[in-house]
Amino acid sequence: MSKDTYIHKVLPGSPGGPMLFVFHGTGGDESQLLSPGRDLVPQATIISPRGDVSEYGAARFFRRTGEGVYDMGDLARATDKMAAFVKAHVEAAKPSAVLGLGYSNGANILASVVFAEPELFDATVLMHPLIPFEPRVKGSLAGRHMLLTAGKRDPICPPNLTTRLEAYLRADGADVTVEWHEGGHEVRPNEIEAARRLFAGVAQGV
Repeated sequence: MSKDTYIHKVLPGSPGGPMLFVFHGTGGDESQLLSPGRDLVPQATIISPRGDVSEYGAARFFRRTGEGVYDMGDLARATDKMAAFVKAHVEAAKPSAVLGLGYSNGANILASVVFAEPELFDATVLMHPLIPFEPRVKGSLAGRHMLLTAGKRDPICPPNLTTRLEAYLRADGADVTVEWHEGGHEVRPNEIEAARRLFAGVAQGV
């Protein structure tokens, strides 16, 4: 396993403190969520990888063949690669807690890693995820804290799929909270505050 399999940035935090991995949306990069991550968990070491797939010049974490139509083979490749990347950083630093936050495509790769490695993250925030398939969790999500955020008028991530994902996660034992807003695919302040509450509680051992 290598800590350098992705182009990435690191913002150092308190030694032995929490580690927060942040995953950008389509067309973002490794700088996009560094500042929000620092704001959410000030003491954390923040690690932000850049997606290794280009879609007409826009960085993504896995390929798709259309809006909401995933290349499942490439998603499996990306999931294995990202899980190994996260493990390498965690094993090197031995943080007090492992946290994850992803937006849109970043939320999707984070969710896929959680399904494949449910023990890896203590808490995850999935902002506007789109999971158009039935997750197969390799283990149990019992005791794992998860926040889903969504827009009731999101044209990219329909609300019914958010509700379905919530049901899947609950059925597998996860401690799930859902934060809605009235808009679309944009991130709004109530989502940020919900993420702050979740991470603060986990980082403090609540």
